Amino acid sequence: METERLRLSPIGPHLADELYRLHLDPGIARWYGEWTRADAEIRAAEIGRGWQRDGVGKWLAHHRESGELLGRGGLSYQDVAGARRLEIGWAVREVYWGSGYATEIGLAGLALAREISATEVVSFTEVHNARSRTVMERLGFTYRHDFLHRGEPFALYALSLGA
Repeated sequence: METERLRLSPIGPHLADELYRLHLDPGIARWYGEWTRADAEIRAAEIGRGWQRDGVGKWLAHHRESGELLGRGGLSYQDVAGARRLEIGWAVREVYWGSGYATEIGLAGLALAREISATEVVSFTEVHNARSRTVMERLGFTYRHDFLHRGEPFALYALSLGA
């Protein structure tokens, strides 16, 4: 998939090395923890299975012209506050924060959600992640409530796509 500035490649085992490189970025590691190469291989395989099973998953985002690795994002099914929900997320290298890439990844994910006739998409982040919450609001999501995710407080947002 391509957007105005991005080439989005579905993550699978073949992109584990790039996923690992992405998670070495200090800004991404700050939110997702430090990953080993084995972590990236496991996660890339899981995401690849999600694409096969559910028809949705996360992409690696590269700049269309330069090929520079910028981030990742997209859709996945997640257990959110006790229910299986279609979730959208993104992670962008710190040097590119504030450049609109997270919003662009989010818009591509919402386009895919509409393509598969989803009626609702959720997004969540740590309660203190103001940047991500701003992207959610920019995309039209509405704050619903805080909840515990992996023992930490997270903010849940939702967007109705209609029936």
